[in-house]
Amino acid sequence: METTPGSQDLAKIAGSFVEARVRGASLPDFPGSIPADLVTAYQVQDLAISLWPDRVVGWKVGFIAAERRDSSGDDRLLGPIFSAGLLDAIGGNVGFPVFAGGFAAVEAEYVLRLQADAPADKTEWTPAEAAALPATLHIGVEIASSPLATINILGPRVVVSDFGNNNGLILGREIPGWLAIPEAELTCHTFIEERLVGSGGATTLPGGLRAAYAFALSRSAKRGRPLKAGDLIATGNATGIHDIAVGQSARISFAGFGDITCRAHAAKPADANESRGRQA
Repeated sequence: METTPGSQDLAKIAGSFVEARVRGASLPDFPGSIPADLVTAYQVQDLAISLWPDRVVGWKVGFIAAERRDSSGDDRLLGPIFSAGLLDAIGGNVGFPVFAGGFAAVEAEYVLRLQADAPADKTEWTPAEAAALPATLHIGVEIASSPLATINILGPRVVVSDFGNNNGLILGREIPGWLAIPEAELTCHTFIEERLVGSGGATTLPGGLRAAYAFALSRSAKRGRPLKAGDLIATGNATGIHDIAVGQSARISFAGFGDITCRAHAAKPADANESRGRQA
């Protein structure tokens, strides 16, 4: 059902997703009427961020297929990454939480870390302008998980409403001098239980890393959340979206820059004072 929800309806949607995430539980259906557009969906996301007992340290970028875009013209979307969900890939097999009964996947990511604040009043960025704002590039894995199993089927307005279908980020080593490396040379492969499930790289992302960077800068500023030094941007799935079940392991191999190995476990009731893993 798609209508234009009122403020109380938006708050109910946000509260339902937050409550399910805090409990580590699943949801059988979208908790209300699906927002009519992305602007309204971001209102839900902002309400949910205000309810979540943690601070935002970055944003995931997701691509929106042409047939699923709305009047905003956005070809991508954003979801928050929270401090307790930022996990360090260095040192072994990383355990990460997913919602049993909900949606769970891993995504190979190239992750930017800003080295300077973005101008707060600049709301439109080109890829070239974005590349001129200093940032380091790292390998990483997005933990794509939601209490709602049908989140991706229902589309981008639902994805935006629930934290962009994000439940954390595993951050790996830096890729030095990334601006001088042809993006075609940044390649990676994803394995689930040591079975190859996807291959790709930076050029898998429409427009490449710089386009994702520009979108994150633009949309964040338009939301009144201009990006700051230290913020992370997971630029988008570089080999696809790969379903994973509780107990399964993934290995993401970044050519020339190492592997990230991780294993899914069931999300547990959240504690605002306790990290869910080793922070990066």
